[in-house]
Amino acid sequence: MDLRIFTEPQQGATYDTLLTVAKATEELGFDAFFRSDHYVRMGDVDGLPGPTDAWITLAGLARETSRIRLGTLMTAGTFRLPGVLAIQVAQVDQMSGGRVELGLGAGWFETEHTAYGIPFPKEKFGRLEEQLAIVTGMWQTKIGDTFDFHGTYYDLTDSPALPKPAQAKVPVLVGGHGATRTPRLAARYADEFNMPFSSVEDSARQFARVRAAVEEAGRAADDLTYSNALIVCVGKDDQEVARRAAVIGRDPDELRANGLAGSPAEVVDKIGRYAEIGCRRVYLQVLDLQDLDHLELIAAQVQSQLS
Repeated sequence: MDLRIFTEPQQGATYDTLLTVAKATEELGFDAFFRSDHYVRMGDVDGLPGPTDAWITLAGLARETSRIRLGTLMTAGTFRLPGVLAIQVAQVDQMSGGRVELGLGAGWFETEHTAYGIPFPKEKFGRLEEQLAIVTGMWQTKIGDTFDFHGTYYDLTDSPALPKPAQAKVPVLVGGHGATRTPRLAARYADEFNMPFSSVEDSARQFARVRAAVEEAGRAADDLTYSNALIVCVGKDDQEVARRAAVIGRDPDELRANGLAGSPAEVVDKIGRYAEIGCRRVYLQVLDLQDLDHLELIAAQVQSQLS
């Protein structure tokens, strides 16, 4: 089971804070550092000092880390033109020596679009499908050839489709709860399917839908990695769990029900339940980025039991 650290910087974080967490992620033996792609805070936090851009952040981290994978859950398709995104991700992949992964989603948070003057289209899923086709198609185009795409939302003619990523294939993540279109999209374009913030039972149902869609598309169901993103709140005892829950404004019992919370033994047991349904990777949503002792505890008493 791979454990990855997943951060939500729109809730309040500087680049230096993210760098500190990314370096701890690497030093403590976690598999990857991922971040969200949002420009406005959510919930009852001040979000200070303000947003950081996902791909600018990852470009910096690419030069200041050496082992961990780097990526997004999920890059908002509404934020970037797909041709530009293909260039950005390829460049950051080169900067990292081939450690980048692209999670790409449709975008959903209208408030951040109106706050920063970003168009919020009514039809987002169709755009996402074309974006995935363009980004992956550009990367797959041989050097010297050109790439063309004529869709409903995007039109590319004689694109040199450069630069190329350092990796022969940048892993692409697709995720979500949709019962029909999302599995089909994952089957066509994804290397990994991610189920965000869902129970074991709901995850099992969605994994089954995706596996069926992958097989229908002519691929082996196990061609994809199946993963979950879950909030994490671990403590040596109930008092420490309660303290960490209070810092992020959550109830310990609610966190136990809907995330990975409690003692290391409780969390290991719950991760085991996700493993039983085919989950092979967990993104640990860490909301208090100042609490590096939390990461150390997870590494020492959770990750060590899952290796």
